[in-house]
Formats: sequence, structure tokens, C-alpha cells
Amino acid sequence: MQQRQMVGSGTEWEELFGYSRAVRVGNIVEVAGTTAVDERGAVIGIDDPFAQTSYILSKIERALAALGASLSDVVRTRMFVVDIQQSSEIGRAHGLVFGEIKPVATMVEVRALIDPQLLVEIEVTAILPE
Repeated sequence: MQQRQMVGSGTEWEELFGYSRAVRVGNIVEVAGTTAVDERGAVIGIDDPFAQTSYILSKIERALAALGASLSDVVRTRMFVVDIQQSSEIGRAHGLVFGEIKPVATMVEVRALIDPQLLVEIEVTAILPE
């Protein structure tokens, strides 16, 4: 059985809901749905989908790094947005980070996220070279 590595961000939700920020098994890293909430629980970029997306991607980058991966290892992103009309700003932030990497990407509109101030939630899959 391959070793399972987990990293958390220390939020109350991880313990309450029983999940990790990211998990690595072998050369695959999965990063949980990530929102623009900092380590103190404050929402970053209120009413600004570009700022929230940028912050989320930097938070994802830190989780990947903790497990020996990087953004260049990302092969898939999934973006959950509360207003698809904001897709150009969300997509622009995504493109600035992943422009040369070009993972497959999905963006879907959802009715709500866990906090009404949150506009975007992103999860990623990364595969490291064997």
C-alpha cells in the first residue's frame, strides 16, 4: 500500500467535517475545495471574484508545495462559482496562473457556498512525474 500524506490548514472545518486540505498518495495530489478564507477565518476579496480566485490559487500552491508538488503538476481544476456572470474575472485570474500549464478546467455555477461572502471555490488534481 502506498504511503498517504496529508496536510491541513488548521481551520475548524477540517476537524469538524473530517477532511484534509490536501492528500498525496503516490504521485497523485488532490487538493480539497479551497475558498478565499485566511488562517484567521477572514474572507479575502469580498465582492471581488478576481481577488478571491487569486488568493485561492496561492493557497492551493502552498498546499501543493507542502506535499512536494507545484502548480506545474496540476492536470485538472474545478471551479465552483456562485455567479457565472463573473466567469471572465475568475477565468482571467486562473489564466494568469495556469496560462502555460493549461490543465483541463471545469467551471460550474452553484447556488451557494458555505459563506455568502464567498464567490468561488476551487479544487485541483496534480500528478507528479514518476
